[in-house]
Amino acid sequence: MSEHDRHLGAVTLKRLRRSRGMSLADTARALVDVAARLGQPLDSSVASVQRTVARWESAKPILPSERYQLLLAHLYARRTDGEAALGTGSDFAELLDALRHLGESEQAVDELRRLLVRTSTDDSLDLLALLGPQARTTLATALADPGRVDEALLDVMRTGVSDVNREVGSLPFVRLQLLLAPVVESCRRLLLANTVPAPLMPDLWTVAAQAYTLAGRLAFETRDDAASHSLYSAATEAAGKNGMPWRRAMVHMSHALVTLYSTPGLESARRLVDAAVRDARAGDSTIVRARAHALQAEITARAGREHAERQARAALSLSWYDLDGDHSGDPSMSSFSAAHLRGFEGVTSLYVGDAAAAHDEFARSAAALTRPREQVQRAIVKSDQALARLRLGDPQSAAALLHECVDAASATGGRVATIRLRRARHELRAWRREDWVAELDDHMIDSLGA
Repeated sequence: MSEHDRHLGAVTLKRLRRSRGMSLADTARALVDVAARLGQPLDSSVASVQRTVARWESAKPILPSERYQLLLAHLYARRTDGEAALGTGSDFAELLDALRHLGESEQAVDELRRLLVRTSTDDSLDLLALLGPQARTTLATALADPGRVDEALLDVMRTGVSDVNREVGSLPFVRLQLLLAPVVESCRRLLLANTVPAPLMPDLWTVAAQAYTLAGRLAFETRDDAASHSLYSAATEAAGKNGMPWRRAMVHMSHALVTLYSTPGLESARRLVDAAVRDARAGDSTIVRARAHALQAEITARAGREHAERQARAALSLSWYDLDGDHSGDPSMSSFSAAHLRGFEGVTSLYVGDAAAAHDEFARSAAALTRPREQVQRAIVKSDQALARLRLGDPQSAAALLHECVDAASATGGRVATIRLRRARHELRAWRREDWVAELDDHMIDSLGA
């Protein structure tokens, strides 16, 4: 970090403190109180903590230690009225910027943010916690008079969707569903009003498509399939309004994945995947095309019809071709990566190829899926890897791997991960009298309730 960056960090911390009318001593007392509330009382006196606070804001500022970063985060994660405020423009967001300027790593800042999102929503069901501090007023004004919608409001809504989406894997799905609800309802009411300024409609349709798609996924995860289907239908309509086929392809793919696990047979999911491939090919995003072809390979392999392996491998080749290309300027923000694609390769090998190859592909995929956002996918991949071990004649090792999947499925609440886990357990029925299968069953009952 440069001297200029550190100076910006110090200035930001001082501005935050003064914006709340706090002196250095007031801040020290507040941090001592936060530490006591968290059950981690500070050994230092208020005077000692005050000197530490002053060093963060000095001409040669220092970075707060991890413990003080946590205390500052809890202090600034709530407004002066006690409401949680974690989104863009909040004191909490400014604190994170200050820590970055003072030299903290992006990974550590992300972990701190994730922790506060989780703990703040544990304590409160404030549905606007992930939106900025002006979101309540901005949303209320626009909903009362949709003709006053502007780019600032659309940015608030867009940020709300993005913030909820990046917490998938960190927070239970039911809580994410609640946090997304204000944006979904705002989209619905603004579109029904039909008085939003025409130049802003393309962006509103885009935000609505993203919000409805994520809401459809969350409804599926919380086992509300009727609501999920309705939201995906709305998302498909919204995505079709903006003239960018790749956006509708993304809706189709998400819808296909939930349909695969909520509708008997493969036909409904296959139709959605075919529609996704058509839209992806007509669109401008190579990443979306790569993902669509990968999903097409999985559906083809699962169907197991004549020439299934050849057709699935051809789709995977197209996916690798698009994924290996130049993605600079790609309009999609999709996180689809080589790690994800290797998981699709593993599924293809599992159903129409070689179990040993499938096992190795799953292992490579799981090893690379390390971010919190990827934990749901990692649990799915590991469950499939256990199936590959079973087909290689090593059921006890498969059961050992499934224990990891139980923990992941329990932590994320992922419905697909749980379904894949239970299907893998079903394959162990021939060994149901073994102690190691009984231990797995006990683990599943304790963690998943079944």
